[in-house]
Amino acid sequence: MIDWEHFTPWSSLAGGLVIGAAAAMFILLNGRIAGISGIIGGLLRPSGGGISWRLAFVAGLLFAPAAYALLTDLPVPTIDAGFPLLVLAGFLVGVGTSYGAGCTSGHGVCGISRLSPRSLVATAAFMAAGFATVFVMRQLLG
Repeated sequence: MIDWEHFTPWSSLAGGLVIGAAAAMFILLNGRIAGISGIIGGLLRPSGGGISWRLAFVAGLLFAPAAYALLTDLPVPTIDAGFPLLVLAGFLVGVGTSYGAGCTSGHGVCGISRLSPRSLVATAAFMAAGFATVFVMRQLLG
């Protein structure tokens, strides 16, 4: 069921265009894929250079909402899950990005745009897992 009151196609389109442009600029200017798990993983396991751009990237992820909040009110998220379930979900996402050699941003945004077969399969797999999880949680477990 679509929540028509909160359906925002134009702002969603604008956000997608900004993410796409940023990912394209990142690969064109730096020769790197904008995969968040790889960028943060490189901070946790530093090897040689690359620490400064990784820190700048993560700082941008953290400070962008603060800058946006200066322009407008931030939406208030509602999460229909308790803290233990969120911790479990975060752990499973971390395991999945490790097994899948990347995350949704790396495979879904950057990999598919390069027509990477590995990214097409990975994106199909995590989308199917997401659909199945929502179905089980909402329809079977209630």
